[in-house]
Amino acid sequence: MVLLHVVISLIAIVSGLIVMFGLLGSKSMPGLTAIFLVLTILTNVTGFVIPPLLTEKLLPSHIIGLLSLVLLAIACIALYAMRLNGIWRPVYVVTAMVSLYLNVFVLVIQSFLKIPALQALAPAVPPNPPSGPVFAVVQGIVLVFFVVVTIGIWRRFRPFRLA
Repeated sequence: MVLLHVVISLIAIVSGLIVMFGLLGSKSMPGLTAIFLVLTILTNVTGFVIPPLLTEKLLPSHIIGLLSLVLLAIACIALYAMRLNGIWRPVYVVTAMVSLYLNVFVLVIQSFLKIPALQALAPAVPPNPPSGPVFAVVQGIVLVFFVVVTIGIWRRFRPFRLA
Protein backbone atom coordinates (compact mmCIF):
# COMPACT_ATOMS: atom_id res chain seq x y z
CA MET A 1 0.00 0.00 0.00
CA VAL A 2 2.85 2.40 0.80
CA LEU A 3 4.45 1.87 -2.61
CA LEU A 4 1.14 2.53 -4.37
CA HIS A 5 0.68 5.70 -2.32
CA VAL A 6 4.19 6.90 -3.20
CA VAL A 7 3.74 6.19 -6.93
CA ILE A 8 0.37 8.00 -6.99
CA SER A 9 1.89 10.93 -5.09
CA LEU A 10 4.84 11.28 -7.43
CA ILE A 11 2.67 11.14 -10.56
CA ALA A 12 0.30 13.69 -8.97
CA ILE A 13 3.20 16.03 -8.23
CA VAL A 14 4.74 15.73 -11.69
CA SER A 15 1.39 16.24 -13.43
CA GLY A 16 0.63 19.12 -11.06
CA LEU A 17 3.92 20.85 -11.86
CA ILE A 18 3.25 20.49 -15.59
CA VAL A 19 -0.25 21.94 -15.07
CA MET A 20 1.27 24.74 -12.94
CA PHE A 21 3.62 25.83 -15.71
CA GLY A 22 0.85 25.44 -18.27
CA LEU A 23 -1.37 27.77 -16.26
CA LEU A 24 1.51 30.23 -16.03
CA GLY A 25 1.42 30.27 -19.84
CA SER A 26 -2.40 30.49 -19.80
CA LYS A 27 -2.80 26.93 -21.08
CA SER A 28 -5.60 24.91 -19.47
CA MET A 29 -4.53 21.32 -20.35
CA PRO A 30 -7.86 19.72 -19.34
CA GLY A 31 -6.71 16.09 -19.53
CA LEU A 32 -3.57 16.58 -17.48
CA THR A 33 -5.48 18.80 -15.05
CA ALA A 34 -7.98 15.99 -14.46
CA ILE A 35 -5.11 13.55 -13.87
CA PHE A 36 -3.51 15.98 -11.41
CA LEU A 37 -6.75 16.54 -9.49
CA VAL A 38 -7.79 12.87 -9.36
CA LEU A 39 -4.34 11.60 -8.38
CA THR A 40 -3.91 14.32 -5.75
CA ILE A 41 -7.26 13.31 -4.27
CA LEU A 42 -6.12 9.66 -4.33
CA THR A 43 -2.82 10.66 -2.71
CA ASN A 44 -4.68 12.21 0.19
CA VAL A 45 -7.16 9.35 0.53
CA THR A 46 -4.46 6.66 0.49
CA GLY A 47 -2.45 8.73 2.97
CA PHE A 48 -5.10 8.07 5.62
CA VAL A 49 -4.21 4.38 5.72
CA ILE A 50 -0.47 5.08 6.26
CA PRO A 51 -0.63 4.93 9.30
CA PRO A 52 -4.30 4.05 9.63
CA LEU A 53 -6.41 6.92 10.93
CA LEU A 54 -8.66 4.54 12.82
CA THR A 55 -5.89 2.85 14.82
CA GLU A 56 -3.66 5.86 15.47
CA LYS A 57 -4.16 9.31 16.86
CA LEU A 58 -4.78 12.23 14.51
CA LEU A 59 -1.41 13.09 12.99
CA PRO A 60 -0.20 16.26 11.23
CA SER A 61 -0.19 14.28 7.96
CA HIS A 62 -3.91 13.56 8.43
CA ILE A 63 -4.62 17.26 9.01
CA ILE A 64 -2.68 18.18 5.85
CA GLY A 65 -4.63 15.50 3.96
CA LEU A 66 -7.98 16.80 5.20
CA LEU A 67 -7.06 20.39 4.34
CA SER A 68 -5.90 19.32 0.90
CA LEU A 69 -9.12 17.38 0.26
CA VAL A 70 -11.21 20.45 1.15
CA LEU A 71 -9.09 22.60 -1.17
CA LEU A 72 -9.34 20.02 -3.95
CA ALA A 73 -13.13 19.88 -3.60
CA ILE A 74 -13.27 23.65 -3.96
CA ALA A 75 -10.88 23.52 -6.94
CA CYS A 76 -13.06 20.89 -8.65
CA ILE A 77 -16.20 22.96 -8.05
CA ALA A 78 -14.48 26.09 -9.40
CA LEU A 79 -13.21 24.28 -12.50
CA TYR A 80 -15.98 21.87 -13.40
CA ALA A 81 -19.19 23.31 -11.91
CA MET A 82 -18.46 27.04 -12.05
CA ARG A 83 -16.29 26.81 -15.19
CA LEU A 84 -13.80 29.36 -13.81
CA ASN A 85 -16.32 32.18 -14.28
CA GLY A 86 -15.73 35.39 -12.36
CA ILE A 87 -14.23 34.90 -8.92
CA TRP A 88 -13.96 31.14 -9.53
CA ARG A 89 -10.84 31.56 -11.71
CA PRO A 90 -8.66 32.88 -8.84
CA VAL A 91 -10.38 30.50 -6.41
CA TYR A 92 -9.33 27.60 -8.64
CA VAL A 93 -5.79 28.92 -9.05
CA VAL A 94 -5.25 29.30 -5.31
CA THR A 95 -6.91 26.06 -4.20
CA ALA A 96 -5.24 23.92 -6.88
CA MET A 97 -1.80 25.43 -6.29
CA VAL A 98 -2.03 25.24 -2.49
CA SER A 99 -3.04 21.56 -2.86
CA LEU A 100 0.01 20.97 -5.05
CA TYR A 101 2.19 22.86 -2.56
CA LEU A 102 0.95 20.69 0.31
CA ASN A 103 1.83 17.58 -1.69
CA VAL A 104 5.34 18.93 -2.36
CA PHE A 105 5.65 20.03 1.29
CA VAL A 106 5.04 16.42 2.37
CA LEU A 107 7.43 15.17 -0.35
CA VAL A 108 10.20 17.32 1.12
CA ILE A 109 9.49 16.01 4.62
CA GLN A 110 9.47 12.40 3.41
CA SER A 111 12.66 12.97 1.41
CA PHE A 112 14.46 14.20 4.53
CA LEU A 113 13.13 11.20 6.46
CA LYS A 114 13.97 8.52 3.86
CA ILE A 115 17.04 9.67 1.89
CA PRO A 116 20.23 9.08 3.92
CA ALA A 117 22.12 12.09 2.50
CA LEU A 118 19.26 14.39 3.47
CA GLN A 119 18.85 12.68 6.86
CA ALA A 120 22.44 13.63 7.62
CA LEU A 121 21.69 17.29 6.86
CA ALA A 122 18.53 17.48 8.96
CA PRO A 123 18.20 14.60 11.41
CA ALA A 124 14.77 13.77 12.76
CA VAL A 125 14.04 12.21 16.11
CA PRO A 126 10.88 10.11 15.68
CA PRO A 127 8.04 10.91 15.96
CA ASN A 128 9.15 14.47 15.15
CA PRO A 129 9.68 15.60 11.55
CA PRO A 130 13.07 16.77 10.31
CA SER A 131 14.29 20.11 11.57
CA GLY A 132 17.28 22.37 11.44
CA PRO A 133 18.47 25.15 9.17
CA VAL A 134 18.90 23.07 6.00
CA PHE A 135 15.39 21.66 6.25
CA ALA A 136 13.96 25.12 7.01
CA VAL A 137 15.77 26.69 4.05
CA VAL A 138 14.55 23.98 1.65
CA GLN A 139 10.94 24.31 2.85
CA GLY A 140 11.27 28.11 2.69
CA ILE A 141 12.50 27.98 -0.91
CA VAL A 142 9.60 25.67 -1.84
CA LEU A 143 7.10 28.01 -0.16
CA VAL A 144 8.48 31.15 -1.84
CA PHE A 145 8.53 29.37 -5.21
CA PHE A 146 4.86 28.40 -4.88
CA VAL A 147 3.80 31.86 -3.69
CA VAL A 148 5.59 33.59 -6.59
CA VAL A 149 4.30 31.16 -9.22
CA THR A 150 0.74 31.22 -7.83
CA ILE A 151 0.73 35.02 -7.99
CA GLY A 152 2.03 34.79 -11.55
CA ILE A 153 -0.72 32.34 -12.49
CA TRP A 154 -3.35 34.54 -10.80
CA ARG A 155 -2.21 37.46 -12.98
CA ARG A 156 -1.66 35.60 -16.26
CA PHE A 157 -4.10 32.70 -16.46
CA ARG A 158 -7.08 33.58 -18.63
CA PRO A 159 -8.90 30.47 -19.78
CA PHE A 160 -10.01 30.46 -23.39
CA ARG A 161 -13.75 30.86 -23.75
CA LEU A 162 -15.97 30.23 -26.76
CA ALA A 163 -18.38 33.07 -27.42
